[in-house]
Amino acid sequence: MELGSRDAFDRMGTLGIEEEFFIVDADGRPTSGTDELVYGADPPDPIDELDHELFKCTIETQTPLIEDVSTAREKLTAVREALVEHAEAHGFGIAAAGLHPEAKWRELDHAEKPRYRSQLDRIQYPQHRNTTAGLHVHVGVDDADKAVWVANRLRWYMPVLLALSANSPCWNGFDTGLASARAKVFENLPNTGMPTTFEDFEAFQRYERRMVEDGSIEDRGELWFDVRPHTQHGSVEVRAPDGQADPEVTLAFAEYVHALVVDLAERYEDGESIPTLRRELLDENKWRATRRGHDAAFLARDGEGTVSLGEFVEREVDRLGVESLQDVYDRESGAARQRRILDEQGVDALCADLRL
Repeated sequence: MELGSRDAFDRMGTLGIEEEFFIVDADGRPTSGTDELVYGADPPDPIDELDHELFKCTIETQTPLIEDVSTAREKLTAVREALVEHAEAHGFGIAAAGLHPEAKWRELDHAEKPRYRSQLDRIQYPQHRNTTAGLHVHVGVDDADKAVWVANRLRWYMPVLLALSANSPCWNGFDTGLASARAKVFENLPNTGMPTTFEDFEAFQRYERRMVEDGSIEDRGELWFDVRPHTQHGSVEVRAPDGQADPEVTLAFAEYVHALVVDLAERYEDGESIPTLRRELLDENKWRATRRGHDAAFLARDGEGTVSLGEFVEREVDRLGVESLQDVYDRESGAARQRRILDEQGVDALCADLRL
């Protein structure tokens, strides 16, 4: 049984970006016959490994460890280009969104990997229909207790990231009325959503160990919360955003998450105490993000009143200098873009627009 270690937390400020994509056919529809693409050939450089996610139409990539954040664009672009070229060489395309509007779970095959077969057997219906694709950002933290403290305080920011990234209005072929249906579909699984706070790394490790030893999960990777200390990589992992087709949006989120983690780590070192809202209020904020996306307003961190997404973004740009976050807010949201294209041009045009 492999469990995490305090010793993994030994580097501050490194960056890693994981993206989940959809493998599509010539018509831009998710397709199942993709084993040759994933398992039939060695992955192209700089991709170390290719693997299905839960469905055979989903695939995940990871950037190499990024030690200098200024190289993030270069590394992310190289991975994406290699994936697209690899897919095209095998007659497929790659598309990105939180949910693909034409991914109909009853018509698509699940991956054969034993880990996923076990999850399907254990979780049943919620996992059988989990056609989601997300964006995960890892930032290295050089102390385990610091990582837990940072993850605790990042919880308030998760609904904001979800609102900015909301890019999944359609699920299983219909418009859900939500900005991020992915968030709701994924939250049907156990060990998802907004985690509680942990006193320190020892408390988190006790929880992680008990979940594995008592058979609730098979490995630590099945703690699918919106934010978590990652006890293998020695990072804080943010898992809230929807998948994105535009690499500039992905890079904006990576830049912002990196800045947030570094800022909070410095506050930890300074002994700062930051107030946190009850998890129930954070859940309310997540619902607001799920439903409204860019139009959401959130219960303020101080417990008084609300703050609109636009007001929050303006403050964060001033505070952390992340201009790219303003660019993401100012542009048409992913959910609004999908609905506009679907209404004006139809589903074929939408499928084409989601391709990389």
